Order: sequence, then structure tokens, then C-alpha cells
Amino acid sequence: MKNCIALVATACLVLACVAAPTLEARPGGNPEQVDLSGQWILRGDVMHPGGEGQMIRIPSAVRRDSDQRRSERSSKGASVRVFIESGRSLKVTQTVYGLFFSYDRAIVEEYNFGENRDVNVGPIKARRVAGWDGVAFVIETMDERGNVLAESWRLEQGGAVLVRHMTITERGKRTLDTRQVFDRA
Repeated sequence: MKNCIALVATACLVLACVAAPTLEARPGGNPEQVDLSGQWILRGDVMHPGGEGQMIRIPSAVRRDSDQRRSERSSKGASVRVFIESGRSLKVTQTVYGLFFSYDRAIVEEYNFGENRDVNVGPIKARRVAGWDGVAFVIETMDERGNVLAESWRLEQGGAVLVRHMTITERGKRTLDTRQVFDRA
């Protein structure tokens, strides 16, 4: 009987250790009253995620169809990569309830303050949380395998510069860590 109890206790402990990771919900609102609104221009080339944590530089003069980029990205690396969007020009519109990011006047992403929901791109499903962490707007997206794309947006240099920091963590290992810097247009 003691062996049976010990076996059940060990099994419960092992299951608790390998439980699927979760994302911590972020509060709604904008307590620091930060306003990311504006027209922004990316410094350098547009970056899109490649395989094995590498970033592919795409000169701003090269235009690609959004669906084509997404299908290329979904075949390599963590599936959360399909949720990365980027562009040379960026328009950020902010409301009381959320943010809209418009890349190159073609791709629009919407995030609500305090967001905690399921999202998908075609067959790729993920969980997303978004909200403020002090003066940074943070978006975390986790795919079905527990890979996490974390993005943070913050103003620097008195609001003249918008900085985006992105990381991807796959199986506990950081496979992407990059920054994009946007100047106010």
C-alpha cells in the first residue's frame, strides 16, 4: 500500500512539473497614461523571422504579400513566428481600450488593454495576453507547444523614439532576441 501511495504521489509531482506553461494575464487600462500614437519610420531594414532563430533582412524596397510571408514563416521554427509583423512605416493609433499597429499601410494588428484570448493565423492557434507593464506595452503569444513570443513597446528619448523588443522562447531556450527602433515621422 505504501508503494502505491508513493507511486501516485510521484506521478502527481511529475505531472505538476510538466504541466503546460501559462501566460499571466495583464491588467486592463493604461495606468501610466502612456500614448504610443503616431507615425513612425523604422531605422534600418525590415526584419522577418527565419528558421533556427535567424532573422532575414528584407530591404524596404522589396514588397511581399502578407499571406506569402506568413506561409513562409509557418514552415520554420516555432509557430508563434507567424504572429510577427513588421514594416518600414508604422502608424500607431491608441484608444482608451487598445492599440492598433498599421505596418506599411497594409497590415493592421489590434491589441486590447488587458487582452487574454485565443488567436489564430490559419491552422496556427495560440493564446495571447496584452497590457501595460509600467510604461511598456507588452504582448505575449504562446503556441500550442508552449513556445512564447514576447513583444514590448516603449517610448524613449522624450517620446521621439519608439522601441520594440521581441523575444521567442522555445522549450526554455531563447531562439530570438531582437530590437527594432522607430523614429517619429
